[in-house]
Amino acid sequence: MEQIENSLKTSFAHKVRVVLSVFILSIFASQCFAQSSTSTSSTAENRRYMEMMGSVLDFMARNYVDEVDPEVLYKGAIKGMLESVGDPYTLYLDTSSFRSLSDTTEGAFGGVGLSISKPYESTDDKPAYVEVASPIEDTPGFRAGIQAGDLIISVDGTDTSTITMEEVLSKLRGKVGEKVDLVIRRGKSMEFPVTLTRALIEVPCEKHAMIGTIGYVRLIEFTPQLPERVQQALDEFEKNNYTGLIIDLRNNPGGLITSAVEVADKFIDNGPIVSTKSRLAYENSMYTASPRKTTFPKGKPIVVLINKGSASASEILSGALKDNHLAYLVGQRTYGKGSVQKVFPMSATDGIKITMARYYSPSDCNIDKIGIPPDKEVLFPELTEEAEKEYETFLKADEIGKYVEAHPKMSEKDISAYAKTLSKKYKAVDERSFRKLIRNQVNRTKVAPIYDLDYDIQLNEALSIIRKNSDEFQKLLKSTKTLKELQDEVSANEKKTESKK
Repeated sequence: MEQIENSLKTSFAHKVRVVLSVFILSIFASQCFAQSSTSTSSTAENRRYMEMMGSVLDFMARNYVDEVDPEVLYKGAIKGMLESVGDPYTLYLDTSSFRSLSDTTEGAFGGVGLSISKPYESTDDKPAYVEVASPIEDTPGFRAGIQAGDLIISVDGTDTSTITMEEVLSKLRGKVGEKVDLVIRRGKSMEFPVTLTRALIEVPCEKHAMIGTIGYVRLIEFTPQLPERVQQALDEFEKNNYTGLIIDLRNNPGGLITSAVEVADKFIDNGPIVSTKSRLAYENSMYTASPRKTTFPKGKPIVVLINKGSASASEILSGALKDNHLAYLVGQRTYGKGSVQKVFPMSATDGIKITMARYYSPSDCNIDKIGIPPDKEVLFPELTEEAEKEYETFLKADEIGKYVEAHPKMSEKDISAYAKTLSKKYKAVDERSFRKLIRNQVNRTKVAPIYDLDYDIQLNEALSIIRKNSDEFQKLLKSTKTLKELQDEVSANEKKTESKK
């Protein structure tokens, strides 16, 4: 019996070592084709630690009180290794998240339409709740009024601070037509329940319309199709004799860097658009504008709308236009994701995602964890403590949902009238916010309007700026600073402050 046990343990340990070896060899094989800056001493150190890791795995296999599935140790080792660098974008992709990534890339999946992030560490003071990076246009999450910055406290009764990102995704995604219950926290303490019905999420990339003589294009996500769609919008605006352009990048979580470059090249006729820098030579790239690809008329005013949901490829485009003094930025500071990731499949069902480089704007500035500030900050008013309590009360009571269900064909006049009624009952919340909430509810089963001039103060400010006469607008553009100049100013001020201490 003892011989059989030892034989089983030896077989198990061998499996673990084989799995680990395959993983290590696959990584090494990919590196054979690239120049590596790893020194000889560092390589030797890596080997020593790999031997130690193999010893621990072998020890676990032989001595742990219960028999452990080799796959559990394999996944745990990789997950812990990647998380140890403290980069939220470097992570192990298990079967669920790997499938989720494939679904998103293919452009359609069953879910609620929320781009989310989740911190690694959870403490009593700061639980690791899921944060909404941005709602996807015309999805259940978007139509329910969930906003960038909202926290998802629970999904179907499960506290999101106690489960992994993969587990959250598996709960949010599922069969089309089934319901999922969320508890949302907005601001410091306002919490309210939201029930969403999963839908087929087809990730859109662009919407456009004319606002008077101004062309308005909302870029929702940087997909392979986006550059062509942007050109179609510009061609349509040209037929309508547009006098200026507003590019709306709010709540755009990013996408393909090549897509951002192609869109930027329509406006920038020469010089760098973005560069990537890494310790690996093959990851260093410079994307440069070409005059033959530029289709936007020189001198025509551009205003770009940004907010804290604008990230990654959105920041590449807005940063490139800003550094080239081609666009005036309005809104709120962007998210601040200035790194580039690649996905490496480990098998047909799992893989790893690793940050390989950081990207830099034309003025040679990286905005990772900093973001891009607007040239003109315009913020939606924050709710007072009293307004938060009232807001929470009527959301929990679902007054708007019940009223709209009873009055399905509400006009703008009906919306305004009902908003007046609500504002008399809940005096701390303004009428415009009520009109927006009612309008969202009315449009839950329809395609959302492309813009909302009644509620959107940032868009109204952009229109006000772009309608200035040409000389005035160009003067405004020249007064703006590049991202590098802004960061140098911050560094200089910090040094002055330090010297005074």
